[in-house]
Amino acid sequence: MIQDIAPHLYRNEYKPQRPGKNSYGMYFKEGKLLAKTVGDEIQYPTFEELESGNPEIYERARYLFTIDDRGFYLIEKGMFGDFPVPSKDLEEVTGCGSYRWLDKEAFRSVRPLHLAFAGITAYQLNQWYQSHRFCGRCGKPMKHDSAERMMFCETCHQMEYPKICPAVIVGVTNGNRLLLTKYAGRKFKSYALVAGFAEIGETIEDTVRREVMEEVGLKVKNITYYKSQPWSFTGTLLFGFYCEVDGSPEIVLDEKELAVAEWFEREEIPVTERTVSLTNEMILCFKAGKNGE
Repeated sequence: MIQDIAPHLYRNEYKPQRPGKNSYGMYFKEGKLLAKTVGDEIQYPTFEELESGNPEIYERARYLFTIDDRGFYLIEKGMFGDFPVPSKDLEEVTGCGSYRWLDKEAFRSVRPLHLAFAGITAYQLNQWYQSHRFCGRCGKPMKHDSAERMMFCETCHQMEYPKICPAVIVGVTNGNRLLLTKYAGRKFKSYALVAGFAEIGETIEDTVRREVMEEVGLKVKNITYYKSQPWSFTGTLLFGFYCEVDGSPEIVLDEKELAVAEWFEREEIPVTERTVSLTNEMILCFKAGKNGE
């Protein structure tokens, strides 16, 4: 999965320090990240590349995290008030014509994996910073804390930390069969599993029961935890579970959420390639006869 970057080491402790020339600048524009690809290999601009025509960049960048001994820093137009943005796009300013603005979906397929993980994690943190520029209680501008990753309001003293949305991925089984679904009204058209967000006041196991009932009309039993995954594409912490149908396997489809839901015999599951997602891993795990082990 995308977070499995060993032997590389991801360190997310908030320890802000001045970037070095070889630190990576994660420069966002309208939700897209400046990067370049050579084949499926991704590269990010270093501060040495970015500093041309923008000498204050070292002082204004926001520390994100470190992978191995290399720091990653957030840079975004307008995020720091008077941050000096060049008059031309950075592709021209840096002289790196091969750089372009990448949508978050690009990080599903680029390599190496630790840089793909860095890109989508930076995307999630950028989204959080952007949505917390003003206080949700009184509407005043928020300030960056210097000791921890937190935004605070000097007026009403509201404090905001990054929030993670818990959600479930559910492999519903019926003997040798696995239930596969396809989302309704989304760009993602591949087979998936039943999924959904936890609601206030329910356990994560109750989320499994509710989501399966809401989306496909099935009761389930023997809910078994498999694995978790931070999924920065949607700012979610995913909890993977397998469970068995309890009673009739007849599907009652929620057509607002799903376009397709159907049973597949283990040997006939159409998913063949491993990707970065927990969903895909769980499907292939069942197909291989491991039953979530």
